[in-house]
Amino acid sequence: MRILLTNDDGIEADGLVELERKLRKLGPVAVVAPIRPRSAVSQSITLHKPIVVTPLGPRRFAVDGTPTDCVKLALRELLPPSHRPDLIVSGINRGLNTGCDILYSGTVAGALEGALHGIPSIAVSLEVSARMNFRSAAALATPIIRRLAGDPRTAFNLNIPALARDRIRGIRVTRQESALTRDLFERRRDPRGRPYFWLGAAAPAPAFTTEPNGLWTDARAVQSGYISVTPLARDLTAHSEVPRLEARLRKK
Repeated sequence: MRILLTNDDGIEADGLVELERKLRKLGPVAVVAPIRPRSAVSQSITLHKPIVVTPLGPRRFAVDGTPTDCVKLALRELLPPSHRPDLIVSGINRGLNTGCDILYSGTVAGALEGALHGIPSIAVSLEVSARMNFRSAAALATPIIRRLAGDPRTAFNLNIPALARDRIRGIRVTRQESALTRDLFERRRDPRGRPYFWLGAAAPAPAFTTEPNGLWTDARAVQSGYISVTPLARDLTAHSEVPRLEARLRKK
């Protein structure tokens, strides 16, 4: 199984390094990742400047661009057809990508881009803690990645709680938490007295939302000590709303 590894924390990030070591047990790994951290860029692409690519070794490239740029370039330019990946993995991200953060995440975007090209793709994130144990997270993630590797239609979002391996309670298939966190901005002034704002840590999330079928949210699973695995749809169409929308637009 040929694997393409990317992230949004940069090619030298500990999470990528540890995950690469584990994934090499599953097959050859090509690394195409941003040359510097590109967190919270979502699925943006570089349009208004050249994308500089620095080769660092055989099938290892640092890209002055976004995670989506990395996947596109890997598939179209950097990897020969004989090394087209069977699996794309993005991570391990420093910090969870649950709830609304999924929409902003460059890590998740790398996996979504892979799924758009019909390649099984998985995003992996680890909860922030005082001592980030990426080696343990990579060991936990790798067997899950192996089991998820066969589905080309879906991107999977995997989130790991910051707990010792023997305290992880298991794996939960989850949905995206819909409750919004409250953004906190710090108001400052520059040397000329002009105000500016710095986005800080989000306020704690409200109570978890629920579903009639009892499916846990990703945030609830992680906070309860479970590894969360959420299947993400590539199609953003709200299909359940189509009949109602058609009826409204037929009205005169």
